[in-house]
Amino acid sequence: MFDKFRLKEALVDYKLDFVSNEWTDEKYKWEAIKCFQDNWDVNAEDFAGMLHRSLGKTLNLLASMNNFPRRMIEGFAKTAPEEVRAMFIALYDESKDVYDRIKGFKDQASIILEKYGNGAAQHYQHENAISVYLWLRYPDKYYIYKYGEVKTAAGELGSDYTFKKGAYAENIRNAIKFYDEICDELKLDTELVNLFRSQLTDTCYPDPELKTLTLDVGFYISRYYSQKSSDETPVLSGEWFPEDYEPGLTVDDWITLLGDKDVFTENSLEIVRRMKDYGGSATCTQLAIKYGETKNFYNSGSVALARRIVEKTGCPVMEQNNENARWWTVLYVGKNAKDEEGSYIWKLRDELSEALDKVDLSRVQLFAVPESGDDDRHYWWLNANPKIWSFSSIAVGEVQDYTLYNENGNKRRIFQNFLDARPGDMVIGYESYPVKQIVALAKISAEQDGDKLYFEKTEGLTSPIDYQTIKACPELEKMEYFVNPQGSLFKLTKGEFDFIMDMIREENPLAPEKAIDTYTKDDFLEEVYMTEGRYDQLVAVLRNKKNIILQGAPGVGKTFAAKRLAYSMMGEKDESRIEFVQFHQNYSYEDFMMGYKPVEDGFELKNGIFYRFCQKAANQPDKDYFFIIDEINRGNISKIFGELLMLIEKDYRGVKATLAYNGLPFAVPENLYIIGMMNTADRSLAMIDYALRRRFSFLEMEPGFDSDGFIQYQKSLNKETFNELVEKIKELNKKIASDKSLGKGFCIGHSYFCGHDTCTDEWLHSIVDFDILPMLSEYWFDDTAELQRWENILHGVFQ
Repeated sequence: MFDKFRLKEALVDYKLDFVSNEWTDEKYKWEAIKCFQDNWDVNAEDFAGMLHRSLGKTLNLLASMNNFPRRMIEGFAKTAPEEVRAMFIALYDESKDVYDRIKGFKDQASIILEKYGNGAAQHYQHENAISVYLWLRYPDKYYIYKYGEVKTAAGELGSDYTFKKGAYAENIRNAIKFYDEICDELKLDTELVNLFRSQLTDTCYPDPELKTLTLDVGFYISRYYSQKSSDETPVLSGEWFPEDYEPGLTVDDWITLLGDKDVFTENSLEIVRRMKDYGGSATCTQLAIKYGETKNFYNSGSVALARRIVEKTGCPVMEQNNENARWWTVLYVGKNAKDEEGSYIWKLRDELSEALDKVDLSRVQLFAVPESGDDDRHYWWLNANPKIWSFSSIAVGEVQDYTLYNENGNKRRIFQNFLDARPGDMVIGYESYPVKQIVALAKISAEQDGDKLYFEKTEGLTSPIDYQTIKACPELEKMEYFVNPQGSLFKLTKGEFDFIMDMIREENPLAPEKAIDTYTKDDFLEEVYMTEGRYDQLVAVLRNKKNIILQGAPGVGKTFAAKRLAYSMMGEKDESRIEFVQFHQNYSYEDFMMGYKPVEDGFELKNGIFYRFCQKAANQPDKDYFFIIDEINRGNISKIFGELLMLIEKDYRGVKATLAYNGLPFAVPENLYIIGMMNTADRSLAMIDYALRRRFSFLEMEPGFDSDGFIQYQKSLNKETFNELVEKIKELNKKIASDKSLGKGFCIGHSYFCGHDTCTDEWLHSIVDFDILPMLSEYWFDDTAELQRWENILHGVFQ
């Protein structure tokens, strides 16, 4: 049973929002069913391909932040198609109990993960995802089960059905019954049914039983309705509301009510205990982040509690058009949250707050218990003093230990945290002064052994999160670290961890997993017109020296070759492991490594592109990283590199030196290769800095007209004019190379003639007139006769 009047109130708003907002945002659910129904064939020969097509429109139903059930089940289907096929056959066997099937699917996923997971931590096939599979297959019978949504909707509608963390079987059965009751009411609302039918298109499942419409109504109630009605309350900024209403309940009245289980249910006691623990006033969002549950758990739960109090005591309610505000004011006063996250700050009424001081609530759950999978997982904030040790210097996958006792033999502060940490717990890695940033993510790899606690770094942050950014968030104000920052290991609630992770992912988004094309030596030789022997020499020198400079005449393909050299050494075209910059006369150490940059209220130390890339490479020591510098000779090398001139040397890779700006140790990782490029025909540049020359190997790149690759390309064009022009350019290069004022570094490169599948006289003429002749006029600015002679020779090709 539930409050049908409350449902009718919600449906008024739902229908008003349906066409303009709700249907636009949620239509994909009906399209997801249609897609599944059109493609599902459990006997398909290519089961993995069929499954991929069937789930093609599920979008966020099977994928969200840190939760990837679709990706995992499709991956399993590729690796073990028959085992996954059997899982779905069993799941869709309607002769068996629904929860037994869900549990069986989940258990089988664990077995497949262990066999084929390649070390993956989770299979993500939990109750929510499995209910999506059931709903897609039998949309006239099942609903999507999401604990937070159904619990909030049930609370908002005053339902008799209860939902408890961890009680999966009972929760799922109650959810189906609860939604079935709502569905029966929706079928009686002809206005809603007609409105819904009017929006259906051929891309949608028709939903004859209105099961998915029921699901959407429940979603709307849990996510938007109660919050929307609360937002309409006329609260004045800075003033507690209401000023002229009191429920008239004494401290003794509240004590009696707190002992009445029909009024203060377990959920109600959790709400008031958490509000009291927070300090007596908080927004629903702050409570959700600190203690768990959704913000609507606190919002709608407070409204439902107030209704029961009024029914029990007959106390007056506030005269207010807004339905929600009539009720929560029995428990609280409120005001605008201003800069704080959430619509309002609620404060316990004085009498209720005093009563809570006199009642023993120790048995009431202070923190919500996670629903599934992560029941025993804890979350931690670990401080590192970068002058002693640094997260940044630890590679991803490396295990580090942390002592339980300080150098004096005393227990570290909040010693219990070290004892409570368990393998699999998640860790936010923070570095204290002078860094003052979140720089890494980690997990507890082994519990404490009486002396040390062990953790493994799982990710280094390319864009760290500043302390001030985190401190400015009111929803984190009760975080253990902010309450008293003295110590090393601090507890985080799941809500606090998730909130911080949202901030991290905003600045450090996870790259979408996509297939990376392989790239081999043969691919390089096919694209870059270089001999095999020259390529082998190039790779050997770079592997040995770590730093090379490709120098050569204009148009020999230095930039093109540099990137493909990196691809071939990585064995794949992974752009995330390549960084490209171009030096110029104003480029500085502050741009390259680190320096103070202006901000609103002064200056702030910012890491430069090379510093960040070194940290990124250090996080994955088993993979090669390539830093490519174009026009390297145009920058002031000593000014740009500073102390790095020593650290980039092969013999000093991995050796730490103290940086001038932050006073912290820094090393250039051994798996980072530097490829510089310079144009030998640029007369305007001074001689290369000797310090740079000593630390780099220089490799000359020559025109590749005689390489096997270019010859094949030339044949493919099958153009006599092209062949004749190339021969003239080769003659021209001999002349340039023999000129004492020029030399082979000024020869014309082959790349001017590349990149076209078809060859026309117009294209070739434009190369001569707009690329080659202007360059020759620079070369022979004092020899007009020679310039004129070669102009006639090149133009003669087109006669």
